[in-house]
Parts: sequence; structure tokens; C-alpha cells
Amino acid sequence: MIPRILLDTAAMPGGGGELRLFRRGDEFAIMIGSVELMTSRAAGSEEALARLACERIAGRRRPAMLIGGLGMGFTLGAALAALPGDAEVTVAELVPAVVGWARGPLAPLFAGSLEDPRVRVVEEDVAQTLARSSGAFGAVLLDVDNGPGGLAIESNDRLYAAAGLAAARAALRSGGVLAIWSSHPDHGFTRRLRDAGFAVDEVPVRSAGRKGARHHLWFGRRS
Repeated sequence: MIPRILLDTAAMPGGGGELRLFRRGDEFAIMIGSVELMTSRAAGSEEALARLACERIAGRRRPAMLIGGLGMGFTLGAALAALPGDAEVTVAELVPAVVGWARGPLAPLFAGSLEDPRVRVVEEDVAQTLARSSGAFGAVLLDVDNGPGGLAIESNDRLYAAAGLAAARAALRSGGVLAIWSSHPDHGFTRRLRDAGFAVDEVPVRSAGRKGARHHLWFGRRS
């Protein structure tokens, strides 16, 4: 059996626990406590989040996208593959160590996406990015925590509360799309999105092939 090796740890801001980066053979995982937040074994739903968001803003001139959460780079990579050459992609990552991992042990997964001239990485809470970005984006992708029911940082919940959704809507251009990844469906959150002024489309996806874990995506269009 291939052993699992701890590569690094990083404290979550605000006393939210400790992230741990593991490698087992060619596979990587990021955990907090006993919860596996992400793994390189299954990236299908993260890639679908970006791909389907890009489809919803296709044809726009110089599209601007904000991605909340760098993770292992699968959302970013899928977005870059689908976006045109004049696009601008801002990635907001709360934990500086995650950016370091992306340029270090996880660099093979990123495959040079951080060097793409369309990409800008900011080390801050995506809520801060949204608060100062009125009408700046054609799409906002939130791949933060485990979805509306946060597991890693309680403060992530505010992104999915009424005030957070209002901030996301304000950061979007007319007709812009808010795309949200979750490990599970949440009917109450769907209602909250509609109450916040979004026309909502829900898409169930698999994390990997037909037998991967079931995940859930929301796409809310600003009318």
C-alpha cells in the first residue's frame, strides 16, 4: 500500500483550524481535521463549474471572471480552456500557503495556469474582493469550502447569506452569472438565491465519471 505523506500544514485565518496537504503516490489531498476538502483524484465537478459558467457568458467581449478559492487549480484551468484570449480572471485565495502550494508541490496540477497573462491572484477573502468590485465581473465563481453549509471556516457562511449574495450580485454586470459549487443540494439556499434577485438554474454533477460523488452546482443570472 502506498503511504500517505504529509507535505505541509497551514493555519486558517481567524482560528479556523489547520489545513494539511498530503500526497499519496501521484495523488494529492487537502484536509481540515478529518474532512477531505479536495483531492486530485476527482475534479469533474470543479471543472464543470467553470465550463458551464463560461458557456453562460459565451460571446461577451473581454469577459471578466472572479474565482473564489484557488484550490488545486481545476476550476481555474477549466475556465482558461474555455475563455477567449482577451478574458481577465481574478482568483481570490484566503490562505497564502495555498498559493505557495500551487507554485510548489501542486505545480504539476496547475500546468502553468498561474503564468497565464489573463490571470491575477489576490491573497484575500473573496468577500473583500466582491465588496470593492461593483459591476466588475461577467461571472463570479464560488468554489469556497463545501458550499452554503461551510465546514472549514464559519465566516464563509456570510458569502451565502443574504448580504453576501447581494454583494455578489452588485459585483456582476447586467446579465452576469453567479456560479456556486457545493457537495450537496440545499433547497433553502435555492430560495435564498431567488430572493436575492437571481434567475436560478441547478445542475447535479458527478465528481468523476458515472460513479463519482454527487455534487451540486447553482447558476444564478443577474436580471
